[in-house]
Amino acid sequence: MKTSIIPPQAPIWHIVDADGKSVGRMATIIANTLRGKGKASFSPHQLCGDHVIVINAAKLYFPQKKLLQKEYHSHTGFIGHLRSRTLEKMMEKSPEKVVELAVKRMLPSNRLRPQWLKQLHIYNDENHKHEAQMPIPLDIKSESTS
Repeated sequence: MKTSIIPPQAPIWHIVDADGKSVGRMATIIANTLRGKGKASFSPHQLCGDHVIVINAAKLYFPQKKLLQKEYHSHTGFIGHLRSRTLEKMMEKSPEKVVELAVKRMLPSNRLRPQWLKQLHIYNDENHKHEAQMPIPLDIKSESTS
């Protein structure tokens, strides 16, 4: 029995302005776009998603309580070397890492995840180097009450 494999189309470039957006809602839409779940030719074992550019990552919306209470943990592998950082410190040091971790944790952990993450491009301000790809705006509804 032969199975037909549809060759994936050329990826489309999308742009997301993160100014005032909630990181969780934004990350779910970005993760689905990276996987290609909205395409008719979606296949869970193939790389058929699009590229996503996120600009203004430093201007994400967070409630004040979440900034102080949410923590990111990393372990060096040695006994007692658990490092913890609050969301506030992470946003000061590297806001693009907050978006990357949110999207990474919403993707399935398989062999395709590193390839999907290579298609995610995050910038702290409005300047990016992908004007030549003519990105299409990706609509994300904002629920922030700032």
